[in-house]
Amino acid sequence: MSHFLAMGGYAAYVWPAYAVFFIVLVADYLAPGIRRRRQLRELRARLARQSARQQRNPTPSS
Repeated sequence: MSHFLAMGGYAAYVWPAYAVFFIVLVADYLAPGIRRRRQLRELRARLARQSARQQRNPTPSS
């Protein structure tokens, strides 16, 4: 088992490569959800500002 973990003397290169790969994989999995939540939050804020602006300056109805 220790021979496997030592990776033939290249463990200092192999295990960090695996770690970077899995970090990128997790980030790639989580990024769309984070981006979606941020965009929804910005859209809600924009709609709230627009609604508040319309309440302050109502347009006369015909």
